Amino acid sequence: MNRRKRPSQNAVTHSGKVETQTRTKKGTERNHEKQKQGKRDRQSPEVPSHRGGAVALHPDASAGQAQQVSAPAQVAAPSRGRYLNSGTGPSLHPVDIGHRDYIALVDPDTAFWSLVLKKKLADVIGDARFLAAYRSKSRAFAEEMQTLRFGLKPNAVYINPTTGCNLNCKYCYIPSEMRRNGEHISLENMISALDKLQSYYRATLPENSRPQVVFHGAEPLLNKEVVFKAIERYGDQFRFGIQTNSTLLDEDAIKFLTARNVSIGLSLDGHTPRIADRTRVDWNGRGAFDAVVQAMDRLRGYPGLSVICTVTDKNLPYLSEMAGFLHRHEVSTCLLNVVRCTLPAARTIKPGDAKAARAFTRALDVTYENYLRTGRKLVVANFANILIGILAPTARRLMCDISPCGGGRCFFAMAPNGDLFPCSEFIGLPDFAGGNIFRDAIEDVLQSKAFLAVTGRKVEDIEPCRRCAIRHFCGSPCPAEAHEANGAMNRTGSFCEFYEEQARYAFRVIADGRQDAYLWDGWDKGTAETFRWSAAQ
Repeated sequence: MNRRKRPSQNAVTHSGKVETQTRTKKGTERNHEKQKQGKRDRQSPEVPSHRGGAVALHPDASAGQAQQVSAPAQVAAPSRGRYLNSGTGPSLHPVDIGHRDYIALVDPDTAFWSLVLKKKLADVIGDARFLAAYRSKSRAFAEEMQTLRFGLKPNAVYINPTTGCNLNCKYCYIPSEMRRNGEHISLENMISALDKLQSYYRATLPENSRPQVVFHGAEPLLNKEVVFKAIERYGDQFRFGIQTNSTLLDEDAIKFLTARNVSIGLSLDGHTPRIADRTRVDWNGRGAFDAVVQAMDRLRGYPGLSVICTVTDKNLPYLSEMAGFLHRHEVSTCLLNVVRCTLPAARTIKPGDAKAARAFTRALDVTYENYLRTGRKLVVANFANILIGILAPTARRLMCDISPCGGGRCFFAMAPNGDLFPCSEFIGLPDFAGGNIFRDAIEDVLQSKAFLAVTGRKVEDIEPCRRCAIRHFCGSPCPAEAHEANGAMNRTGSFCEFYEEQARYAFRVIADGRQDAYLWDGWDKGTAETFRWSAAQ
């Protein structure tokens, strides 16, 4: 059976699947996150499905933002591409996903995948109809991946309104001397910067777009007056978010932010003060646990709330308890981010790859068990993004697990003095300042040597990523980490097996038909099949 649906306008597609192959396209934006919209087809009960969608940027964007970028022209060759893994035929690599019944076939270049019953693998790869069906779409799949990787424009900016912080977290990417003696941006300069950003986005994004501004840290609420005045003044032009350690997030601040639909991210590293305060303390060694939990409970039910837990060797054994704790407090979205080892202090609390993978996947199991028990989800956003990156590569919401990453091409960061960096992770690394918003054109900064070093980092240039079948479901993060911890952009970051196990877990979830339990409600709204194949046709 070969079924396709007409895609929605302005969509870029991507995907694949089991013995049944499915590709989809999608379109619109919901709140501050990209969603797929449309009707979902029923799937064969024995074969998990696979969908794709329109380009979603980090943190979000309109469908029309992508520039169409053609895949590299193919050189003429005598092969007609009739055979798997030879000549110009499809390149599909078997991948062990740790499932009892299924194995994955993956095209590493296009991120097409198929889950196949192990006992039928030989039949599938030897079926000329299957290869012909995939070959008929493979160029379109490659063009979609090319657009996702190289055809996007920035639609978001992280603004550090101060380099100062009232906490001294051990793994912070901003050097301690900068945080202790923090520099604040003035209201005048904030207005000047936002005016310039507004002009840039008007010239580069589709009409009526509202790019996102995230106030980031250090601790942005140390410069609360400037931040709040900026939100009041530009609320109709930008969608705002803030990431805070919660210590200054009082009742009045919460009322101000929630009344204006500002997304609020809190940071909490454990389910008890004993665990959480091992890495997150103030300059006098006092923990922040109580302040975060108080803010979290005040924000209970707020749709724009998320909680970030940074995973280190200090809290790794308690990650499952953390998942249960957040579920009990009715948090709907969290991130369990393995520590970035950009600065030396973070490397001293780095968990081992294999241990981190086991603890992380067990925490995911807990979220699923709690969902079955209560009907309420705790979406682990960094895993959900991996899952969507498999189901619908162009619909991913975050851009850390794609290569090149989103830094410098989907978003960038601004320091209080106006210096622009590809990502907040580079603030504190002066060699990666690509220019200054008060002196330079943003277009020129995006083409600076510092930015191109990041946007030019590709998995094809990294060993062992260049020969890894799941390289486009991982992206080999993070460029700042790779450069600082391992000495060069063309090297991996601090983790490999951790991301490998995430992808294998995600494939098992899909094979068992459990993906919706790990994803935001409505994630597949707007899908339309563009490719399906079944051996039973």
